[in-house]
Amino acid sequence: MKKNINVIQIRGIRGLIIAGMVVCCLCAGFVAFPGLVAMVVWNYISSHISQLPSIGIIQGILLWGIIVASYFVFRKEKLVVCMKSPQGLSEDELKAVFADIKKQSQDDKIIQAMIKARETELKLNETKEENISEQNVKKN
Repeated sequence: MKKNINVIQIRGIRGLIIAGMVVCCLCAGFVAFPGLVAMVVWNYISSHISQLPSIGIIQGILLWGIIVASYFVFRKEKLVVCMKSPQGLSEDELKAVFADIKKQSQDDKIIQAMIKARETELKLNETKEENISEQNVKKN
């Protein structure tokens, strides 16, 4: 079984706010700031060459996107993206997962209470069915 699996849990409004802040910071750091730099560089060059128009921040972000896309297209090492469905777990891995689940459910009081409630519900249903079948037998 894979032991090095990291899970990120977002809990509540505070977690959503932090996740939003992280996304905003990543966008600012990898999209907006390089776009601003591309805009400033372009406008500096265009001020020295009178034929080029100046650009705004949106055009700077687009220019940055073109630069990044060109880098990935023209570099010598090719970027290989492989899409394949994950393989299922082997029998041993499945047994280990179910053993972990069973172990955790034995320690959890809520799950034990739910199991006991379900068992008593099943027993009550069985006795009701037996009573109904006995009543049907007596009628016939």
